Amino acid sequence: MATAFKINPGAVTEAEWKVRIDLAAFYRVAALYNFDDFIYTHISARVPGPDAHFLINPFGLAFEEITASSLVKIDLDGNILSDSEYGINYAGFVIHSAIHAARDDAHYVAHFHTADGMGTSAHKEGLLPISQRSLAIIPRLSYHDYEGVALNLDERERLVRDLGDTKLMLLRNHGTLALGSSPGEAWSGIYQLETACSVQVAALAGGRDHVLIAPPAAQAEMRRQLQQRRSTTLAKQGGKPHEQLVWEAVLRKVERELPGFDT
Repeated sequence: MATAFKINPGAVTEAEWKVRIDLAAFYRVAALYNFDDFIYTHISARVPGPDAHFLINPFGLAFEEITASSLVKIDLDGNILSDSEYGINYAGFVIHSAIHAARDDAHYVAHFHTADGMGTSAHKEGLLPISQRSLAIIPRLSYHDYEGVALNLDERERLVRDLGDTKLMLLRNHGTLALGSSPGEAWSGIYQLETACSVQVAALAGGRDHVLIAPPAAQAEMRRQLQQRRSTTLAKQGGKPHEQLVWEAVLRKVERELPGFDT
């Protein structure tokens, strides 16, 4: 297995090391669900502290190879702050730096290029209200038009404008994006968006005329349920937030199937 230069856990704060472990697990669970695109997409996490630094993958390692110590620390100007034999994906820097700089709640940001995510992003109507999952996502989803490979720094302003206050986005002709204040929130968001896209691609295989759109009343009821869900489910979940339950399950799965991420 390829390796990058690895930091000593003792060389970073305990808080940063915890984020590194969670981000490495995020990469590996994405690989387990085939959400990776060889070495070409990226997930980032903000480093705790006042310096506006964030962690991203070394460009050259596959998702299943990422470890806590191999992640690269950079600042909002793209300067690499940790030793690595690899660089970073510049397009990843452009996208992720824009969101980390603009959104205080963007502790984790995931951006993928799956076939179904790209396929849905290229659909003129966007994500259709054809499944329970898409109905839950559509009120929280934004769109950003394609401008070419994200190498131009001035695209960051338009990306942030289009994102608004949402946490889920389809980048047109490009892929999917989700952010969260915790790894569980970001993973849950990107997982649900990706699976909604897969359902849509499968449904459209029979032609647009044969797809059943959810009735308007059901769409309105889903929006109402989303607004009240957070206040009514904690007791039923044993007092743990949904995002925490999700992330605990992710860590158990990765530990079973792709251990070693926490090194």
